Amino acid sequence: MSRHNAPVLIVGAGPTGLAAAAMLADLGVPSILLERWDAIYPQPRAVHLDDEVYRIIARLGLGPRFAEISRPALGLRLVTSSLQVIAEFPRDPGMGVNGFPAASMFDQPRLEELLRSAVAHRADLITFRSGVEVSGIDQSDSGVTVSATDRDTGEPITFRGSHLLGCDGAGSITRSAISSEWRDLGFSQRWLVIDVETSADLRQWDGVAQVCDTHRAATYMRVGDTRYRWEFQLLDDETAEDYAHLDAVVPFLRPWLEGVDAADLRLVRSAEYTFQARVARCWRDRRVFLLGDAAHLTPPFIGQGMGAGLRDAANLSWKLAAVLQDGVPASTLDSYEQERIPHCTGLIRLAIVTGAAMTGGGHGGDVLRRTIAPVLAGVPGLATRLTDSTTPALRPSCYVRRGAVGSGIPRWVTAQGAAGLAGRLAPNAVVTADGRRLDEATAGFRIVAVNAPTSEQEFEIRRRGGTSVVVAPGSPLGQWLGAHHARAAIVRPDATVMAAGRSIAEVYTLLPAAGSRPRGCDTSSRGAL
Repeated sequence: MSRHNAPVLIVGAGPTGLAAAAMLADLGVPSILLERWDAIYPQPRAVHLDDEVYRIIARLGLGPRFAEISRPALGLRLVTSSLQVIAEFPRDPGMGVNGFPAASMFDQPRLEELLRSAVAHRADLITFRSGVEVSGIDQSDSGVTVSATDRDTGEPITFRGSHLLGCDGAGSITRSAISSEWRDLGFSQRWLVIDVETSADLRQWDGVAQVCDTHRAATYMRVGDTRYRWEFQLLDDETAEDYAHLDAVVPFLRPWLEGVDAADLRLVRSAEYTFQARVARCWRDRRVFLLGDAAHLTPPFIGQGMGAGLRDAANLSWKLAAVLQDGVPASTLDSYEQERIPHCTGLIRLAIVTGAAMTGGGHGGDVLRRTIAPVLAGVPGLATRLTDSTTPALRPSCYVRRGAVGSGIPRWVTAQGAAGLAGRLAPNAVVTADGRRLDEATAGFRIVAVNAPTSEQEFEIRRRGGTSVVVAPGSPLGQWLGAHHARAAIVRPDATVMAAGRSIAEVYTLLPAAGSRPRGCDTSSRGAL
């Protein structure tokens, strides 16, 4: 039996596990990443992410490469079964406040290739073991032990770490190991997902089209230059086996194929998915954490399923690094559940409501949509709000299984302060004369302010491992602060505002000592705009 040790063990090398390993490596934390399969699952699954999640990918150094494999989506159209447009809610394909398009379409296997390359680039701190079947997870006061088997040789392997991240999907062995039950939010629908490859020009809009037909709800989207996806709600007496071949699915696709011969299409996949809305009741048991689909399942109507897992990784990685490297209290890690469970649950509920609004209500619902949706689309500013990719601010949960909010958690971890900024993402605005944005120019904890710190404040900021970013009042970040009646804000490593105030003096002492400083980060750097 072979034995291997690392501070962090990660079970599951999908997008969430790969991203978590890379984020921890950038913070100097070694990990062992375990994956059952040798190769990337080749079939397309997730196809959409927003600019907040794009920003996470860019912080891993993958922004330009992701741009090469993705395409901006132009918004949402509500259409009838004959594709008559009921209403259109457009999105600007240009750069938004996060520095990226508000919505991007992509092919998940290609994204996973990028994330695997990021892991390979950090091989000095990440041990990636594929072909490993995890059979047991045990923890004690001193660490976590994973029992596994090499799928090729049958050799038993033991992995030992201080903490474990369960990124192992909906059938998570990690979730079973900590006896975390699903909380069902009351949504379950069977859908047929069809992916097609073709070089033919379908002459369709480069956005998402939602067919608002309660008899057969459907969704259409262009994923890439030659890749298209359709999703159709299955009737009670239908199964994916009924539509396993191209000739069986073409009648579904016919409204989108005017002038296109079926012979020009290649069926990539036709598969049945049960869209569910579930949240694990607990995401942490002492040293073991749940992330991604192991912790939550989201209906696809707002495109937040895979992105939620990357948000989990971004939220937890810097906190875990702070505990392991900087000596901050382990109770810091309680804030992972407190922040992520309400945020994720809110997005899942929004997906349920959105799905019902677009497809529910029977014939009366169809009539109502055709009447009201065009009116909503014509209200100045409302269409923009409906397609805004900004997610709600993080808020400490009032329902935490370990007790009262903030109990034992350092005050610098949870969102604090006035001005309506705490818990929100700071804009990824340009902060240097050479055009670099906030995330590219700085890392770790940052104080963004319209006034320069005093020498004493600057000394303390640096001593605590932070960076000061001084911006002009008329700059994008200066205007952002001013709009919220603030002149200074602490931005966490995950780009979330921790606290905001009317001066640096009000917030700078909240910085943690040496808080999760990335490898090679020069904390003396200061923004110029």
